[in-house]
Amino acid sequence: MLVDHATFTIRSGKGGNGSNSLHHSKGLVKGGPDGGDGGNGGDVVLVGDPHLDTLASYARRRLITAPDGENGRKKECYGKRGEALELPLPLGCQVFDTATGELLVDIVSPDQRHVVAEGGKGGRGNIHFATPTHQTPREFEEGGEPVELEIRLELKLIADIGLVGLPNAGKSTMLSRVSKARPKVADYPFTTLGPQLGMIDLPGERRLVVADLPGLIEGAASGAGLGHDFLRHVERTSFLLHLLDASPPDGSSPADNHRAIRHELSSFSPLLLEKRELIALNKIDLIPEDEREEFIDRMASELGMPEGERPMVVSGAIGLGVRELLEECWVEIQNSKSGGLKSKSSGWGAGS
Repeated sequence: MLVDHATFTIRSGKGGNGSNSLHHSKGLVKGGPDGGDGGNGGDVVLVGDPHLDTLASYARRRLITAPDGENGRKKECYGKRGEALELPLPLGCQVFDTATGELLVDIVSPDQRHVVAEGGKGGRGNIHFATPTHQTPREFEEGGEPVELEIRLELKLIADIGLVGLPNAGKSTMLSRVSKARPKVADYPFTTLGPQLGMIDLPGERRLVVADLPGLIEGAASGAGLGHDFLRHVERTSFLLHLLDASPPDGSSPADNHRAIRHELSSFSPLLLEKRELIALNKIDLIPEDEREEFIDRMASELGMPEGERPMVVSGAIGLGVRELLEECWVEIQNSKSGGLKSKSSGWGAGS
């Protein structure tokens, strides 16, 4: 199960106190000040880690603290600085201040670093307060206080393709066929309980990253089913691959199912409707061969596609049309990066 949110408190290190020391040695009656400075407290640093894809390590944490700085000592010895505490986060993680709701940082690149809580400054020792008329000062500074705040982490997967559709549309089967990901596959809805990432290698050293998102149902944007918790992952993708069951077991229309999902996306965020979309009719092998051409033309009409344009057809179970679909996905990604027009299979007007 993907853990994509966590809330906990962080605290930087307290600065060490400066030393209030006067030099003492054999034969020296009145030694001068020799109190060293305290060390700075450790910072709390957030670091982007491309090898992470979950927030599971933070799910049960309540308080994370950085080391304090050491106090200064006599003989002008400075206290050791507290080491920075680095918290590795997966790419796509947003960090919010829970008190204000402010977005503190968006972790989007490997090794990106952000100091979210600075350690307290070390206090000065009494050597800094000596003057010609005040040669044995007893003044010193206490170390600076640490920074403490509660933060909320939200992970939005970064992928080229967001694979969406109703439960049991065949998304997990498709992902397991085209990548090394092994999502749960079964003959009942909601086998995908969390987003799954798959890496797809194409000829010519090309690579696609696809996120299989849990099946959406009517009311998902309002919290129904599983979709509400994962709709935010759609926002990170370059475009959407909308997989429709060509022969739904409940007898529903693929076009109506497409409109239902589009409605849920719009209810969650109208900006999602502006994403590029590629429509593919899955499980086409369930349609008799002699009826497929007429069926595809009819679906193009019901989906509101312009005359002469048709949805792509595939079968994740037997691999029919899968390679052609992946090549079209590659074209979509290039168009998305260049700001080009939507593809001929984008399905504009189909309940948008």
